[in-house]
Amino acid sequence: MASSSDKTIQEGILALNARAWGISFGLLAGGALFLATNFLVIKGGVQVGRHLSLLSAFFPGYRVSFAGSLIGFVYAFVCGWALGRVVGAVYNKLALR
Repeated sequence: MASSSDKTIQEGILALNARAWGISFGLLAGGALFLATNFLVIKGGVQVGRHLSLLSAFFPGYRVSFAGSLIGFVYAFVCGWALGRVVGAVYNKLALR
């Protein structure tokens, strides 16, 4: 039978830091959109980023351009941060039952 201090240590080990998950998901999502947009801008062509430009329906101000990649980074970071926080919170609820 585990003592209360052992249980506290076990809960501390099992718990995820939801803030850290949010930041890491946000950086991953924002960085991916930033890199994808700038890759398409550098690549160029007749219709640059035809499919990626559809994100402007969800992210107002986003365009397939360098300035758009910065705007897109912010939007994707916020969405990724929210998703990471939710993942961390749900995991903590389930793991610490």
